[in-house]
Amino acid sequence: MTTEAKVPDDTFHVFDTTLRDGAQREGINLTVADKLTIARHLDDFGVGFIEGGWPGANPRDTEFFARARQEIDFRHAKLVAFGATRRAGGKAAEDPQVQALLDSGAPVITLVAKSHDRHVELALRTTLDENLEMVRDTVAHLREQGRRVFVDCEHFFDGYRANAEYAKSVVRAAHEAGADVVILCDTNGGMLPAQVQAVVSTVIADTGARIGIHAQDDTGCAVANTLAAVDAGATHVQCTANGYGERVGNSNLFPVVAALELKYGRTVLPEGALAEMTRISHAIAEVVNLTPSTHQPYVGVSAFAHKAGLHASAIKVDPDLYQHIDPERVGNTMRMLVSDMAGRASIELKGKELGIDLGGDRALVGRVVERVKERELKGYTYEAADASFELLLRAEIEGRPRRYFRVESWRAIVEDRPDGTHANEATVKLWAKGERIVATAEGNGPVNALDRALRVGLERIYPQLAKLELIDYKVRILEGRTGTESTTRVLITTGDGSGDWATVGVAENVIAASWQALEDAYTYGLLRAGVEPTD
Repeated sequence: MTTEAKVPDDTFHVFDTTLRDGAQREGINLTVADKLTIARHLDDFGVGFIEGGWPGANPRDTEFFARARQEIDFRHAKLVAFGATRRAGGKAAEDPQVQALLDSGAPVITLVAKSHDRHVELALRTTLDENLEMVRDTVAHLREQGRRVFVDCEHFFDGYRANAEYAKSVVRAAHEAGADVVILCDTNGGMLPAQVQAVVSTVIADTGARIGIHAQDDTGCAVANTLAAVDAGATHVQCTANGYGERVGNSNLFPVVAALELKYGRTVLPEGALAEMTRISHAIAEVVNLTPSTHQPYVGVSAFAHKAGLHASAIKVDPDLYQHIDPERVGNTMRMLVSDMAGRASIELKGKELGIDLGGDRALVGRVVERVKERELKGYTYEAADASFELLLRAEIEGRPRRYFRVESWRAIVEDRPDGTHANEATVKLWAKGERIVATAEGNGPVNALDRALRVGLERIYPQLAKLELIDYKVRILEGRTGTESTTRVLITTGDGSGDWATVGVAENVIAASWQALEDAYTYGLLRAGVEPTD
């Protein structure tokens, strides 16, 4: 006997507005190609609607709709065009911006309408009755043209507070003219969950309209406000990927969807799509060129990271004791962080995570715990440098550090030239496979010069190093008597095309700390490549 896979239906909408509202975040500037890529990711995720922008308002959005029709075969989502109700005193059938919405070819159109009486009179500079007629006329016209229509009631909650009856009359006008859903917008983001729930309940009871929610995050409550609206009967949620949006952002698509699927038991995505959530979140972050938030619920790399020894001891018995869900359900993983807070359980679990069976060797685990605490007291950090920790762990297991080369000396020179430019040169002297090697290289900084010199010296003997690339470099000055005498910690992230790893170095100056991290990075790269140590 077979069972049909669960798929979302039209009784509940997940509506994404990353390409329109999310793009208003400071620092985001999407090209048409970016928007097409994000639209594909969102369709893969399985949202029901993707709001692509405002066709006719700018050439980029107009081009996006034209290309999306030709280039994307949407499997799950319907493309939505955003625009405004017709101008005051005109007719929707003659309004050029309304016609641009139709020309976009989008099967669904979202209209923004004023629902706050002061905004009608001060921003639109028209009467309250004319505003209602603008809503009716535009919705009816678009419906006559075969389009599905949603209406965003802008500033609804503030308008409801000022004049509840008028705010509700806008909802009625949209509903009676044929709008499928009327969305209550917390445009200023000032509402709290209990307030949202009360207002949504009343509006549904008083108007009979199908209600949606659009929440901004200015009080840090956008996700909670969205779910409160769902509790009150809303069946349409508007969100953005990773919470992108104007000011502090919008309701975050990923925790909202995860809550609906995992906490409410509501099917809002195609079967199996939830497990793609972490990948989709990070992929969209890459497109908008923003570093993924490490502490974002569900999808952040720290969402299921455990540092305290007490937590690790419990997780060793049952991971559910300190995790609200299995991270694999959202495509994430549990991580054990090794720090001076680590106990035996943390080390054992971290070893298992790295594929190293410590075999219940209490003496070995005890030595590693003490070694970590000793090193962290000096300024090292292993929670952000898994590769350096693995090298430390293997050194304790094998009784000596894993070595592929032995360093005789190194030096880096920075030359300040009369024309204001600088020359950076590094020389390394080392031994590898019984051969003494002296290598010199220039770089755009002393650390880059050292990296190049080390590569020049070793690539002939270890061609696997040709794939290595320094991806990220971070410096932190730790406590000391004065700024120039403080201890320096350097974290380096290195990649080989199929993955990346982080290493740490600590010393009294930044170059020495960087060298330590570089040594670990190259050593781990060779370990990862399966090269046997020579020493």
